[in-house]
Amino acid sequence: MDSIPDPIHTAATSWPDAPAIIAPEGTVTFADLDRRVSTTANRLRTHGVTPKARLAIYQPASVDTIIAIFAALRLGVAVCPISTRHPSAAVLGLLPQIGPDLLIITRSNLGDSVDTLDLDTSADGSSRASLTAWSLMKPTTLVFTSGSTGGPKLALHRLGNYVASAHGSIDFFDLQPGDRWLLSLPLYHVGGLAVLFRCVLSGAAIVLPKHGASLEAVVAEHDVTHASLVATQLLRVLRDGETEALAGMKALLLGGSAIPTGLLTEAHALGLPVHTSYGMTEMTSTVTATPSAASRDALSTSGVVLPNREVQITDDGEVLVRGATLFAGYVDGKHVISPIDAEGWFHTGDLGEWIEVDGHPMLRVTGRKDNLFISGGENVQPEEIEAALGRIEGVRQAIIVPVPDEEFGQRPVAFVDAGAWQPEAWRSALGVSLARFKIPAAFYPWPEDAQAGIKVSRAALRARAENERSA
Repeated sequence: MDSIPDPIHTAATSWPDAPAIIAPEGTVTFADLDRRVSTTANRLRTHGVTPKARLAIYQPASVDTIIAIFAALRLGVAVCPISTRHPSAAVLGLLPQIGPDLLIITRSNLGDSVDTLDLDTSADGSSRASLTAWSLMKPTTLVFTSGSTGGPKLALHRLGNYVASAHGSIDFFDLQPGDRWLLSLPLYHVGGLAVLFRCVLSGAAIVLPKHGASLEAVVAEHDVTHASLVATQLLRVLRDGETEALAGMKALLLGGSAIPTGLLTEAHALGLPVHTSYGMTEMTSTVTATPSAASRDALSTSGVVLPNREVQITDDGEVLVRGATLFAGYVDGKHVISPIDAEGWFHTGDLGEWIEVDGHPMLRVTGRKDNLFISGGENVQPEEIEAALGRIEGVRQAIIVPVPDEEFGQRPVAFVDAGAWQPEAWRSALGVSLARFKIPAAFYPWPEDAQAGIKVSRAALRARAENERSA
């Protein structure tokens, strides 16, 4: 199959009066969505946007943003959503890498360096945009990676990547017409974009949360059935103790970073429908996930491989991935660079192993190759120490970073988020399961900016620790 019928029009034909988007500004049915996408596509065409163009979008997630994305895809235009956390000057620095023909904005004066448009997506009765099949090979999105190794890279995905990712997730997470998936991840991340495709292809609604509203309040108000979360989002709910609404959901998909052991234990004990997972930008979101009603042991893994994906672990423990969801390559301007080997595998840089749980082989990610450091001639994998800390009662989460040491070259230190500050008790508990050279030389409180939900890199924490040690 080289193409599919226009999925938005197909959804409008199948479920015309069903909600497609539920947002603070109102509800958009699939029929409304189809009309507004057509009108917006016509406006883009009038503005000079043609197939093979690249469209950057610099505005928060909203009904207008979603419609603009779908309108561009209907025209065959590749879309690059830019993080709204970037100031204007940073956006200008990203544009040469994207090579956009047009930038849609709702704020900021970016000067004359690129053609900009503040787009109205309301339906005005203009003629319907011509409906053609959508090519699965068509470049669809350009998404910046998190830049865990070096600076962020710009990943190019084809439509077929999203379709294969969606179909592999829809059945696994039991997403059906009438269900509602909370858009709790930003649209400049592939995890947020993947939600749009899952919902349109399944007949489910995309739910946009009201700014400032708590997760549990949005779930209760809109009968949300599914959500993709990072651990910090669920941790805040558990701290508030208001989990009743979440317990009635069909799926809470956790990913994005190492998930604290204590968080999983509490969520499982409360009966929350948690799925742990493993995914990445290059594989168009989720690669593996635990099944529904997974045991506590299973939740300590990243689960089984979803349909349309393949996973292999090399002799030295590196996780390789391939399949229909694998991206086309990295983009720099008009050039696409493929990092895929001769057998079609993408080398993730993650370390992992297969373990048998509940009769199924499940992936357990043990760390990053580039996080490993040497202390006194011994290899230290930070994630091993973090997992051991996470098993100690009262410890919510921890990050281990190396700091220089005159005797050993480098020593591990820990940043810990815990209910009570008990470093000596932690050292004693770690001594039961870890070699002495793996026990942190110092413990520091969890950073305030991380508590506020701001992602803090290991490099930044390492710099903080080095400053503490030298003070």
